[in-house]
Amino acid sequence: MKIAMLSTFYPFRGGIAQFNANLCEALQKEHQVIPYTFKRQYPDFLFPGKTQYVTEEDHALPIDSIPVLDTANPFSYSAAANIIAKETPDLLIMKYWMSYLAPSLGAVAGKLKKRGCKVITILDNVIPHEQRFFDKPLTTWFLKQNSGFVAMSDSVRNDLLSLHPKASSILQPHPLYNHFGDKLEAKEARQKLGLDPEKRTLLFFGLIRDYKGLDLLIDAFDRLDDTYQLLIAGESYGSFEKYTEQISRSKRPDQIHVFNRYINDDEVPLFFSAADVCVLPYRTATQSGITSIAYHFEIPLIATNTGGLSESIVEQGVGLMIPEITPDAIAETIARFYTNDFSLYKANFEREKKLLSWDAFAKAITDYAVKL
Repeated sequence: MKIAMLSTFYPFRGGIAQFNANLCEALQKEHQVIPYTFKRQYPDFLFPGKTQYVTEEDHALPIDSIPVLDTANPFSYSAAANIIAKETPDLLIMKYWMSYLAPSLGAVAGKLKKRGCKVITILDNVIPHEQRFFDKPLTTWFLKQNSGFVAMSDSVRNDLLSLHPKASSILQPHPLYNHFGDKLEAKEARQKLGLDPEKRTLLFFGLIRDYKGLDLLIDAFDRLDDTYQLLIAGESYGSFEKYTEQISRSKRPDQIHVFNRYINDDEVPLFFSAADVCVLPYRTATQSGITSIAYHFEIPLIATNTGGLSESIVEQGVGLMIPEITPDAIAETIARFYTNDFSLYKANFEREKKLLSWDAFAKAITDYAVKL
């Protein structure tokens, strides 16, 4: 099968670029794949992080992609579609995570679909965590330009059907990231990060945004005893000042260790190796790429029961769900976690890791495309 992929690739950084690179490599084992990327992904004023691009410290898969689409320039939309169409692909695969992308990706999808190319989009989010009035209309229009969809959780699939009831889709869990290297010994990792090697270590990892509930976790930490320490690692999208003030008011600010910056891929093993458990105190969620990293390092998860998190945690036996989105419930669940037998989690991780490969994900997409 001849496959075009249009999404974010190297030299863009981040989890979505990593996802696309891994999927592209898996598809290339059996198919001819042509990766296309953005000339401009976002205007700078829409990007809250420090940089959209890979730095020398990043461990990124350098997929050789063709820049064709400027999301902020409508004149590039038809040109991008024409460039891709010249290769006469059987299938176009895209990834969708925010309504800003709807006009550009939708225009390309619609033109390729009219020319007989099947279009499948992998959905990270359909309805965003922080909604605006234009999200649903733009997304609804985008969805109708596609032939079919891959949802990675029931939550996302339900959101898809709420906006496009006749949509064709398959449900396929998020594959495991496997490019981060080996796990370190916990005490060694904690010492390298300046943590107490003997304390129970909780990890909050990834981009820091309001809906991810870091403030709830900091409050919950106050309800735990002094055998615990909290490790916060990730770049803040927006000001981190309110969290700094909250930490300064907490009972044990010296036991809250903050690395408020983008965590390069070669540093990821250090943070996950230092942790006993990764905590996702999200107010809203669909699925999370953080769970995939935790699977790789076999670090159990504690998460609020929102979106599709339960599907990848409790149903697979690799962690606990927090029954209410409150600091008390978070603290109680963390304390309960430490009464469990950790060997059970390890056995479940080993089972699930065999199932969640990139090759299996790629095959599910191509098998689905044949049936469309």
